[in-house]
Amino acid sequence: MEIVVATSVGILTAGGVYLILRLRAFPVILGLALLSYAVNVFLFSTGRLAVNMPPVLQKYGEASYTDPLPQALVLTAIVISFGMTAVLVILALGAFLEADHDRIDMTEEDDVTDAQKEGGA
Repeated sequence: MEIVVATSVGILTAGGVYLILRLRAFPVILGLALLSYAVNVFLFSTGRLAVNMPPVLQKYGEASYTDPLPQALVLTAIVISFGMTAVLVILALGAFLEADHDRIDMTEEDDVTDAQKEGGA
């Protein structure tokens, strides 16, 4: 079980880093989402990977249980990452509608235009 979770965290992280290094806005947003999923799976796995175990310590008997704190942290992180992804999509959509492309690199022409704006202002 631990091998599967560790492999999935590694694959999600590698895919996220690859997409973040792209020169378009939408793949960068997808890469950030994949990285947040990798962190969520990692946090979830810190609460012990036990199948069919209760999330709290029982009064009498077994000492094996699943820690509920990482589950609460993951639930909160999912909500926050969904909100941030929505904000990033709206920002990328606004930039695309204004510039007619979603490239995030800066060309020499953009450098000259920015320098003229700063010097003239």
